[in-house]
Amino acid sequence: MRGKVTAEDSAAAWKGVADRFPALRRTVNAHRLVYLDTAATAQKPDAVISAEKSYYEESNANVHRGIHTLAEEATAAYENCRKRAGELVGAPSPSSVVITRNATAALNMVARGLEHTLREGDEILLTEMEHHANLVPWIMLARRTGVVLKHIPITDGGLLDLGKLPELIGPRTRLVSLVHVSNVLGTINPVAEVAEAAHRAGALVVVDAAQGVGHMPVAMEELGADVLVYSAHKCYGPMGLGFLVAQPGLLEEMEPMEGGGEMINEVFLDRATWAEPPHKFEAGTPNVAAAAAFPPALDLLESLGLDAVRRHEEELVAHALQTLATLDGLVVYGPHDPKLRGGLVAFHDPEVHPHDMATLLDQAGVAVRAGHHCAQPLHRRLGVVATTRASFGIYSTKDDIDALAEGIRFARRYFSP
Repeated sequence: MRGKVTAEDSAAAWKGVADRFPALRRTVNAHRLVYLDTAATAQKPDAVISAEKSYYEESNANVHRGIHTLAEEATAAYENCRKRAGELVGAPSPSSVVITRNATAALNMVARGLEHTLREGDEILLTEMEHHANLVPWIMLARRTGVVLKHIPITDGGLLDLGKLPELIGPRTRLVSLVHVSNVLGTINPVAEVAEAAHRAGALVVVDAAQGVGHMPVAMEELGADVLVYSAHKCYGPMGLGFLVAQPGLLEEMEPMEGGGEMINEVFLDRATWAEPPHKFEAGTPNVAAAAAFPPALDLLESLGLDAVRRHEEELVAHALQTLATLDGLVVYGPHDPKLRGGLVAFHDPEVHPHDMATLLDQAGVAVRAGHHCAQPLHRRLGVVATTRASFGIYSTKDDIDALAEGIRFARRYFSP
């Protein structure tokens, strides 16, 4: 996929990528499956499915606790996943990577882990476009500690209103947590600019990169992130696997959220000490099978090249914006410039409720997401209860977007008087 190719060659190559994903070979309601729900979870290539199956067939054992061959193989696979997951985002070292069950768990871990450093009246800055996973843990923290939550507003064009930063970041700001790519607007946020302002005030920066990692090059240092979280299942890997990546020293400062086996150094009947990071955050038996299956997804992304993946999704978004603009009355949210968007579009059709739209699209074999997408405050800001979202991946093509548009026309005809 790297190198200079013609538009025709590129289109053919990307169509061939879909052949690696078995779920995309099926039909739905007698139609070819058009999967446009990658922002919720990506489909899995054959290599990932085979790797998880092979782990259970050949190396099933618990990690870090045995010296027999299977245990050593399981541990090697688990630690290889940690290394590869960190390399993907430019982690300082493998020991900076905590393996979690998903990005949501990682964000909760950060909120709990830093709670002892916060006092009543301290301030945490979020944004209006956050997923609930980057709102609710801080709301819960505020209830427990009395910290004050503030939010960067968005413009009518779906961008962060950075002109408000000087009045939102001040001497009491302790932490700024924001999404890298909005799961509704598609907006790619200027995280580095926000991080620079936060660091000038002495605040930590937490980045929810769940919609960016695997879809474009992402580097912690370039973003200015002290903590970055993401999930494997949105990067064509297995479910039940996420990552918390932190700058040196921060994991030492954080307290563990869960206690039990694996995360300890010494335990007595009335006291305990913790293992060194990252293990002090990994209580109990982890999802070793998922960890063993993630590297093949990374192999696929690396073979394609993340720069090429980004260009592919940018072209898809451009085609989607142009195609949906031909449907009178359809409102598409977020920036109109494809260069400012990740690989998704959310829209509202005044003629068809989003849930009806998703149902009728499914009848045509087109899988989309309808609802508030775990972003109720953002939808209130947009003035709608729900939207329909189409999201793209490396297996998506312009033909898929054309099928989406035809499905919308079908839904409109269904509800026309």
